[in-house]
Amino acid sequence: MNKIDKGLGCTRCETLPSKIEGKGTLYIWFPVVHTLNKLISALGKAELDYLLLEDEQCLKILLEANNLEGFITIITARLTSKELKETQVLWMALEAEPLFRHFSRVTSLNSFISLSKCEWLLDILAQERLTCHFQPIVYADDTSRIFGQEALLRGFDDRGNLISPGRIFTNAQDAGMIFQVDALARQIAIREASRHGIEERIFINFSPTAVYDPNTCLRMTVRAISEAGIPHSNVVFEVMESEQPPDINHLIKIMKFYQEAGFLIALDDFGTGYSNLNLIHELSPDFIKLDRQLIQNVHKDPYKALITEKLLEIAHKLDIKTIAEGIESPEELEWVRSRGANFAQGFLIAKPITPPVKTTPSLGSEAMFVSV
Repeated sequence: MNKIDKGLGCTRCETLPSKIEGKGTLYIWFPVVHTLNKLISALGKAELDYLLLEDEQCLKILLEANNLEGFITIITARLTSKELKETQVLWMALEAEPLFRHFSRVTSLNSFISLSKCEWLLDILAQERLTCHFQPIVYADDTSRIFGQEALLRGFDDRGNLISPGRIFTNAQDAGMIFQVDALARQIAIREASRHGIEERIFINFSPTAVYDPNTCLRMTVRAISEAGIPHSNVVFEVMESEQPPDINHLIKIMKFYQEAGFLIALDDFGTGYSNLNLIHELSPDFIKLDRQLIQNVHKDPYKALITEKLLEIAHKLDIKTIAEGIESPEELEWVRSRGANFAQGFLIAKPITPPVKTTPSLGSEAMFVSV
């Protein structure tokens, strides 16, 4: 097993799963007998060998490189997405019999399939072929003043080409590696922010579903920040919407952990999905980031305009700072500025880049404002 970090912390957050390669045995437990019968029928037609362990209600299949792809094709064609997620499997390399300690590695059939297709991601994580690009967050009333830098994860393939964070996080979530990716992304953000000597606020994303217990899972993040000599008050953790709906009690525990440690909190993508007003009440964030879907063409859309204006008004009355993200036109900037947004972020100002930009353009009120 590869280790992300050798210090104390959460084992699942630090240890990478093994690649699914070579010869091995797959043990499968099904949510209902109907699912088992469907797969047995499909395996028989494909002439794949299997053994039914009736007492254990388990299907045992010998797999190797030359039939793994065919097996995956069969099960994805015959089983529904719900069946793939609720069917549990254990992969044993070679023909080893599982011991009691091995059952901590039981995962969903869906995650097993995704993991089998994610060798590239395992290589990236093991070799730490990761970096951060930084996008500035500026004062809305003076875009030449940088308030903070958001750290955005980027990966590299084996040829040095950039891999988008969307691809990394989507595949990590499907393969059950979101714990490792999220933890490593936080460490990379801290390392790169320290290396570039960023003195402004540093915005770091995190996924609540990647944190089992904040006191354990976030320990190495706090340690890395302290070792880098970054003041805790300069770090803003952005809650990425990763659950629908979110586990409020779990979020509160994470927020309290960060706030008690002296960090600041931001709610990301606010105004869409499940990021609604009750999160403000429950979590008391320092910042809310208005989602780019609300900001896009807000000056032309009366529905977006009304919603966004009320969110800005509520945040102002609650003394919560607001960041309008995804700004791509002067009209959008002027609209949020005139409605009292504190900060702005988007391609109009600067794209994510490394090293981080040290200056941003002064985009004044001469930008055309289109009333709605």
